[in-house]
Amino acid sequence: MRPEERDAALLWDMLRYARVVERLVAGKTLEDYERDEALRLAVERGIEIIGEAARSVSDHTKKIHAEIPWRPIIAQRHILAHEYGEIVNAKIWKVASEHVRRLIVQLEPIVPPSGG
Repeated sequence: MRPEERDAALLWDMLRYARVVERLVAGKTLEDYERDEALRLAVERGIEIIGEAARSVSDHTKKIHAEIPWRPIIAQRHILAHEYGEIVNAKIWKVASEHVRRLIVQLEPIVPPSGG
């Protein structure tokens, strides 16, 4: 796979899982999120996948699309994957209910329609 094809596939994964997270939290509150362990685990996994894909995007693509907050996305993935004892539900909720929507808006124009 050529580097640009690999980045397109990774960006598609980011968009796909951002949309999944957005659907998971739609119509929910922080209180709903805190009470529902399955929802928390699903949202955390979606955010982790977004971060893992972001981590693998080439530096060239990251530079071209500097509007995307690459470092915070990757840092959040690191916390979810390696420092799970440090997870704060309210912070994950904010990511899922606010930041993911902005990420979707940023990714939609740059992700190839075919999904990579």
